[in-house]
Order: sequence, then structure tokens, then C-alpha cells
Amino acid sequence: MEKLAFDAVIFDMDGVITKTAITHAAAWKKMFDEFLQKRAEDLGETFVEFTQADYLLYVDGKPRYKGVASFLESRNISIEFGATTDEPGQETVCGLGNRKNEAFNEVIERDGVEVYESTAQMLKDLTAAGIKLGVASSSKNCAPVLEAVNLLQTFGARVDGVVSAELGLSGKPEPDIFTTACQMLGSTPAKSIVVEDAVSGVQAGAKGNFGLTLGIARENNEKELAENGADFVVTDLEEVGGINGLNKLFVSNNS
Repeated sequence: MEKLAFDAVIFDMDGVITKTAITHAAAWKKMFDEFLQKRAEDLGETFVEFTQADYLLYVDGKPRYKGVASFLESRNISIEFGATTDEPGQETVCGLGNRKNEAFNEVIERDGVEVYESTAQMLKDLTAAGIKLGVASSSKNCAPVLEAVNLLQTFGARVDGVVSAELGLSGKPEPDIFTTACQMLGSTPAKSIVVEDAVSGVQAGAKGNFGLTLGIARENNEKELAENGADFVVTDLEEVGGINGLNKLFVSNNS
């Protein structure tokens, strides 16, 4: 194997490592549609459903409560922020976010978690090559999800929703979670790669000045990822051409 030009790769989890982005999207839709339907009935207005476009624009990749607030703002809906201890479904930003999380965990418990095979193979190859691995996710469910698929110990650094709250980090599209993971690994953004499937995630990679921000277009959103900070975009890591292909992308982006 040729000498690699990078020394660390930081992966988002949902939609990059695990097939949980679909589960998240379904949980968001269930929660918001229930909320919007009740609100429309109470106010005598027309119900307008939460769409996949809404998910990608306002919610995908963001911390849970920030995603709730972002979508509500797009609909000109103003409710109290509340507290993180609010009951699931309570009509506050936190209550709605907690209901979404409850719905997500119900689906995970029922259906389990799947891993993208190409990502699992890339993780094995990178580990064998001595590359440092990190995971950076907005999800507070990151650790239990990775543990469920026996990948938690694969990563030398984990910066997720729980760690972000403890350290007071800003969520995507700010680069904090990626740069913090990079520091934990003893690397620098210039020598590291970010792998993301969300617009807010590639924006974070670009803002953090990483050597390569690789976009994974799972939702036919190649254009959006490319326009918002991804240096290269593929629909699956199998298109990269393995670890040597990843190295060529990194070198090409930094030449």
C-alpha cells in the first residue's frame, strides 16, 4: 500500500456508518405530523405535512432541539423552548424533541440497526493501515447505537450529543464536534478527512478547514452537498475505490 497523505478520518454516524438516517427521518415525520395535525385542528387551519425536503433542509445532522427550532421557525411557529426534562410530546421545543427521540428508540428496539457494508470495510482497512478514527455525531444515541453493532471500540474519539452538551460545543454547521474529535485523536484538520451525508455536516467540514470533506449522497442530494462544502461527493463509499482511492481524493484536493 502506498504511503497515505492523511492520518485521521472522522465519520458522521447516521447515514454514513449506520442505516439510521432513515429511522431518524421517519421518527421526525411521525412527531412533527402529529404536532402539526393537532395544531391545525386547534387553530382551524389546513394541515401541511412534514416532508423529506423539510427534514433535509431544517433537521438533518443538527442537534435535536436545534432541529426542532429550525423547522418550527420555517413554519413561523413560536413555542416555548422549555427544559430538557420536559415530557415527550409536551408543546415545547424540548418536549417535541424528546418525543422524536422516544419514537426513534422505539423503532431501533423493534427493528435493530444495520451498518453500511462499504463503510464497515473502510473502517477495517483504515484500522489496519494505522489511521486514527473518530466519530462525530449530533445524536445523543451515538454510543448505544455503535455498541449495538460492535463498532464503539473502533473509534479513538467520540464526540456526540452527550459529549457536546458536556463540553458546551456548538452543533453543525459549526465545526466544533469535528475539530474536537480531531484534537482528541492528536491530529489536525489539515491532515484529516470528514465523511458526512448531511448538508450541515459538509458545511461544518468546510468551516473547519479539513483536508478533505467527503459527501455521501444518500438522498439524491449530490448537488446540495457539493454546493455546501463537500470537496467530492459519492453515493456510497464503495465508489471511492478503497483506502488508496480515498488517499488519491485527499491528495488531489490538497495539490
